[in-house]
Amino acid sequence: MILTGTEIEKEVNNGNILLKPFSQTQLNPNSYNYRLGNKLKKFVKFENGTSVFETVTIDESGFLLEPNQMYLANTKEIIGSSKYAMSLIGKSSLGRLGLFLQVSANLGHTTSKHKWTLELVACMPIKIYPEMQIGQVSFWTNEGEIEPYSGKYSNISEPQESI
Repeated sequence: MILTGTEIEKEVNNGNILLKPFSQTQLNPNSYNYRLGNKLKKFVKFENGTSVFETVTIDESGFLLEPNQMYLANTKEIIGSSKYAMSLIGKSSLGRLGLFLQVSANLGHTTSKHKWTLELVACMPIKIYPEMQIGQVSFWTNEGEIEPYSGKYSNISEPQESI
C-alpha cells in the first residue's frame, strides 16, 4: 500500500521516514519531490572492462545534459526508512522534456538511508540545476518480516558507478 502525502509527513514527524532536509512544500498526494545534488558523473568510455566517468560539480548556472549520454547524479536529500520500502521515479514534467530518470534501479530497500544515486539519460539537450526538484519518492508498506539491507550501495551518498 502506498502512503499519501499527509501520511508521509506524519511518518517523518514520527521518525519512521527520513527526508533530510524536509520541506512540506515538496509533498505530493502520494509522494515527495526530491532535489538534485550538485555532483554529476558523466560516462566517458569503457577502459579495460571498466566504466570511466568524469566528475562535474553543477553550479548555479546549470549543466546541459547531452542527448543519449548517461550520467549519474545524487539526491540533495538523505532519503530512507526502517519501516517502508521506497520507489524513486522521475517527474512527469521533466519526462515530457525527454529526461529519463532512474532508468533501471528505482527500488529503495527498507532500512537504507542515504543520498541516492540517480541514473539520468536525456533524449534531447536539457539543462539541470543543483537543488532543482528532479524526481519523486513514494513509500510502500512491507508484507512480512523486514530484514536489514546491507547491499554494496546501501550507504553511499555520492553518485556511484557500478562496483
